[in-house]
Amino acid sequence: MGLYQKYRPPSLDAMYGNKEALSILELLLANKKKCPHSFLITGATGCGKTTIGRIIAKRLRAIGSDFKELDTADFRGIDDIRSIRKIMNYKPLEGKRRLWLLDECHKLTVDASNALLKMLEDPPDHVYFVLCTTEPQKLLPTIKGRCSIINVNPLSEEQMIKLLKSIAKEEGEKVDTEVLEQIAQDSLGHPRNAINILEQVLPISPEKRLKAARRSAEEQSQTIELCRALLAKNPRWMKVNTLLRGLKTIEPERIRYAVLGYCSAVLLKGDNIKAAIILEAFEEPFYNGGFPLLVLACHRVIKGE
Repeated sequence: MGLYQKYRPPSLDAMYGNKEALSILELLLANKKKCPHSFLITGATGCGKTTIGRIIAKRLRAIGSDFKELDTADFRGIDDIRSIRKIMNYKPLEGKRRLWLLDECHKLTVDASNALLKMLEDPPDHVYFVLCTTEPQKLLPTIKGRCSIINVNPLSEEQMIKLLKSIAKEEGEKVDTEVLEQIAQDSLGHPRNAINILEQVLPISPEKRLKAARRSAEEQSQTIELCRALLAKNPRWMKVNTLLRGLKTIEPERIRYAVLGYCSAVLLKGDNIKAAIILEAFEEPFYNGGFPLLVLACHRVIKGE
């Protein structure tokens, strides 16, 4: 079992960060009579959306075969949604309620989304849904309007270091602060990324861990390479151009958010004019312009505009 699975939080109060959002969720779950039947959890990859969904299922006592976790990257057509609609009319078999967790729900087809909307409008008393997505702007507004929305943000550097320290301690390891800071910065605030890097670093001798952490981070994320290329003393457009071509399949807004997180961490460590310039260039969302706006922001940084 990997460290990320081993230390997956079993409850809301065991999670790091996002205290305001989790407090709101706690209030919603505490009132069983008025608890919403549909939740929409949004946020970057690896920040705990699925974990929260599983905790919701546990709190609502949807257990065993009454809890279904589906990844709509593979499960996205109208026939699949219709099969849920048929099953949801039956009473729970093992627990008090039935709950479906639909991961990456923005990948549902148009017909499937419309069918899902109908289910969200008037579900049976024993049926609940948790929708998770990294790209909420792609969902039908009417679906979002039917859900209680919980937005999960990446962890701050301080929160990430605290999390990593606690895991290292549980594993009987002492890790230098410099290594933890490097992992926190390179993970872009995403706990899953950070814990995966930590897992690769722990078996290595202490004097080699910092170098290993940097190498592991670079292997995991082209976005980190983009951040470092933009922050270079004499950044080259051809280098950035090549990296951008490799990032075409990733949602530009996710890249923007990751760059903001990385450069904020750099700036908080000390005065860094280039980091401040990047933060300013990436300030406005890319929702409307998409990838071309990402390219333009990077070009402005390189040219010093």
